[in-house]
Amino acid sequence: MASRLPATKSVVEPEVESAKAEDAKVTMGRRDWYKRSFDLAVLIMAHVALSPVFLLLWTLVPLAIWLEDRGPVFYTQLRVGRSGKVFRLFKFRSMISNAESLTGPVWAADDDPRVTRVGRFLRARALDELPQVINMWKGDLSLVGPRPERPELTDDFEKKTPGFVRRLELRPGLTGLAQVSGRYATRPKDKLRYDTLYMKTMSPWLDVKLLFMSVVVTLRAGWQAAKDRSR
Repeated sequence: MASRLPATKSVVEPEVESAKAEDAKVTMGRRDWYKRSFDLAVLIMAHVALSPVFLLLWTLVPLAIWLEDRGPVFYTQLRVGRSGKVFRLFKFRSMISNAESLTGPVWAADDDPRVTRVGRFLRARALDELPQVINMWKGDLSLVGPRPERPELTDDFEKKTPGFVRRLELRPGLTGLAQVSGRYATRPKDKLRYDTLYMKTMSPWLDVKLLFMSVVVTLRAGWQAAKDRSR
């Protein structure tokens, strides 16, 4: 009898874990029913109402990046999205070209010396994130949700902070509770705490509130300051 227990355990446990995962997906699906239509509505209204502003930003920001060091304007990076799906994230380049050629994939730190002068200006106002509207139109990102991490960092964070990948139950966002409440280098365990709280309480009203708070921080050029206080 004792020799049969490991075999029984190996067969039953994966099924139980799979059932739990499916239950989590169903529950999360019920909570985020409004997400896609909410995102598209806000994106359309913002681009219609603020079309002159977007046109100006899409002209001046790339020009400033190119004039500083004649390097590439855009930067793409693989990130882990909902259910572990890997996608390519778009950003305006805010660091020197080939910033990770010597270091490999590393988490950006406060006052990172690889950040350019223009990049520092953009980061303080989150303007380097502007190209991620492409990811939102594609459905890779939501307006509000856990920020997506890189595959290498996601694996490392899960080893150090078990449960970190629970954030992948929800579509990642452009901004989120962890961003407006934390700092640029918020520890993974704190980021998990913020994101878990959001996932339990998310609603259209909370998303509106977090978007408003994000806009205020952007207008105050306070993203780096907020990140230095407590990503």
